[in-house]
Amino acid sequence: MALMDDKIAQPDPETTPSTITHAKDWLSTHDPANPRNFSLARKTYSITAVTLLAFVTTFAASIYSPGAPEVAKLFNVSDEVAILPLSLYNLGLAFGPLIGSPLSETSGRKIVLLINTPLFALFTLGAGLAKNIETLIICRFFAGVFAAPAVGNASATLTDYAASQYRGISFAFYYSMPTFGAYVGPLIGGFVTQNKGWRWTQWVTIIFLLAFYLPILFIRESYKKTILRRRAKKLGVEGPPTIPRSLPANVRYFATTLVFRPVHMLLTEPIVTLVCLYNGFLFGLMYTFVIASPWVYEHYYHFSTTSQSLSFLGLIIGTGTAPIPLLLLDYFVYQPQLRKFRKQKPSEDDQFPPENRLVPALIGSFGLPISLFIFAWTARPEIHWIVPIIFQCTIASSSLLIYASSNLFMMDAYGPLYGASAAGAAMLSRYLMSTVFPLFSLQMYKALGVGWATSLLGFCTLAMAPIPWLFWKCGAGLRKRSKYETSS
Repeated sequence: MALMDDKIAQPDPETTPSTITHAKDWLSTHDPANPRNFSLARKTYSITAVTLLAFVTTFAASIYSPGAPEVAKLFNVSDEVAILPLSLYNLGLAFGPLIGSPLSETSGRKIVLLINTPLFALFTLGAGLAKNIETLIICRFFAGVFAAPAVGNASATLTDYAASQYRGISFAFYYSMPTFGAYVGPLIGGFVTQNKGWRWTQWVTIIFLLAFYLPILFIRESYKKTILRRRAKKLGVEGPPTIPRSLPANVRYFATTLVFRPVHMLLTEPIVTLVCLYNGFLFGLMYTFVIASPWVYEHYYHFSTTSQSLSFLGLIIGTGTAPIPLLLLDYFVYQPQLRKFRKQKPSEDDQFPPENRLVPALIGSFGLPISLFIFAWTARPEIHWIVPIIFQCTIASSSLLIYASSNLFMMDAYGPLYGASAAGAAMLSRYLMSTVFPLFSLQMYKALGVGWATSLLGFCTLAMAPIPWLFWKCGAGLRKRSKYETSS
């Protein structure tokens, strides 16, 4: 199929094959092979394709949750054990980069998605066919492992397409996808479980995977080294330098990049530590609502199973509308500040302070605890159910304001050299949190009630609210004291 082939764009018109002696870098700023020079239609298509595939990763996690009670009865296990397939799937997401990143660096972004997605579907099929809880847990774990590269690759692909100053636009939508998937999953899963049984949650996941895998076949490769290697091979010239490594050396290299350095940064870099703590907690909060929200509306408002699923609409709307303030703040605040800075310091060597990314987080740091406290004490029979649903909407929106802007801040702070390791630390922390929180969320709500259980979460977010303000005031000093290079 011709459209499935990664065509090599023709060299810049100002050059000819006879004048090209190597393919170590782009031929010019207008090189058509550079993904940033692709047409708007192609970039939009590719970004949409990889973002939708990333959406399925968290959708696949949470769609299982409404079926957990049925699994507990079928396999004669406790409710805590029945929730393990959800938690272990998220644990698998934490380990996924160990597979996806080496393959991405050696063969490119697209091949990772082409290989891992069918394996993701295969283990999802195994989960749907499981005859005992052990098989279900194992298959869900490995489904998470092979699902994870879709998340990492989507982020990397967006970086390939968008220069630093334009990332706020594309990442505003991308960062909403994991949360959107996590909240859409229980809504669909509730209807599916009620009408078809829990196994259909896995079949629906496979249907989504197939639908969003097909567009991946038609995207172009976006990884710079892979594009340049293919160009060099086609033209018969020297390509980008490669470092020959033995198998043990490769293992050491990827262990350092994907495990040791992210963990070291997590433990020693205040910026990474605090961003990961905050965003990891936000992911834990997200899965707390995935597990506990249906119980709240059943217990206090006597919602039916169908109504419990529909109660996620508040969280879904909050997530779906969060890109709007992110885009507005980028357009009216970040971009004018960037233009003013470039007029004063036109050299690209002068780094625009990444703290300017934090404006949405400054707003969200207030909005989140306030919304949690109001939800906590309005979810009661004497107050109409629409009130807590509205404040769940603002909880989701405030969380994304913090999550998206703090991630962009960290990415800009560490630049291309160590930004990937910082992102690896963030991915590790958020999926470890989302592994742990489902294991105690429902028990906490049953023991404390919605008021004090949600207030406890509110106090935690209130304690973390100063974090973006600390970066806003002291970020430059923290970056200067970093053990790692922080540059754009």
